[in-house]
Amino acid sequence: MKYIGITSMVEMYFQMRHVYIFLLGFLLAAQGCVNSKQPIQKTADGAWTFVESEDGSKPEARHEAGFAGIGDRFYLLGGRGIKPTSIYDFNERKWIQGAPPPLELHHFQPVVHDGLIYVAGAMTGPYPGETPVENIYIYDPDSDAWHQGPSIPQARLRGGAGAVVKEGSLYLLCGIQDGHRGGHVSWLDVYDFTTGTWTVLPDAPRPRDHFQAAIVGDHLYGIAGRTTMAADNPFKNTIGAVDVFDIRSNKWTTLSNILPTERAGNAALAIGTDILVLGGESFNQEIAHSEVEVLDTRTGSWTSWPDLVRGRHGTGVLWYHGSLYMASGCGNRGGTPELSDLIKFSLD
Repeated sequence: MKYIGITSMVEMYFQMRHVYIFLLGFLLAAQGCVNSKQPIQKTADGAWTFVESEDGSKPEARHEAGFAGIGDRFYLLGGRGIKPTSIYDFNERKWIQGAPPPLELHHFQPVVHDGLIYVAGAMTGPYPGETPVENIYIYDPDSDAWHQGPSIPQARLRGGAGAVVKEGSLYLLCGIQDGHRGGHVSWLDVYDFTTGTWTVLPDAPRPRDHFQAAIVGDHLYGIAGRTTMAADNPFKNTIGAVDVFDIRSNKWTTLSNILPTERAGNAALAIGTDILVLGGESFNQEIAHSEVEVLDTRTGSWTSWPDLVRGRHGTGVLWYHGSLYMASGCGNRGGTPELSDLIKFSLD
């Protein structure tokens, strides 16, 4: 019988220990990679419901539109074709027809600043060769009037971009230059409302279009979307990676955990330290997505909230008096059917 000396046993122990440490390090690194998809849990109770008006009025059916709130009124703006602004008066529980924009505006994320609604990074024209809109357009709810605002630098024109406002500045993220055909960009620009100047900031880690951005504290988030290529398939190339821009340090990072359900044409909204991603469209299914997935920006983890009562893409979401509201949008991927409704989820 062959015996192993104590010296050999010690050598074998350290060899095995090094292998174990290597494997442990590999596994930990794998958990932190961009492709990490963690289990998702449901954390909110209740269900989405349809909101009926007092007089039977409805919003104008549309998609690729914007949805914004000021005071006790909700504003559904733009979309394919030139359509009147649909205004929901929360106190009177009815829809009112407002002024149409001066040109077709679609594929944008509206922002609110000083009581006005700004549309930047929009497209105009028919599929698939839509062109970027060269100016910011402004809707004034008090006068129910649209105005042409400042121009966007010619070299930075794109549509389907994400837009957010922080401390008197509008941040315009990513987008696409040639409708649904290509020209995806990873650009980030900021517009100062006070000085009227544009500044180019560092590019995001990847391009994306057909998405909505969100901001929490000093961090801007690019979530969902795709790189659209009509010649291949416009619904493919969805993006799971979440990119984060630190406004103070002027640097980008990418989160370890990806969006659980990849889709584009989604709505996004920050509530406290959470970011909600709602609805959307993808190559994986014909009906529009109804998933509501929530990123905890403190931990980078995802949870699931109750699905929309009707899936949709191409609209936005509001947070008002403890409830979420979504209006209109499209019920399937693509352009039909356009919906004419208002839905609600209460967190009270």
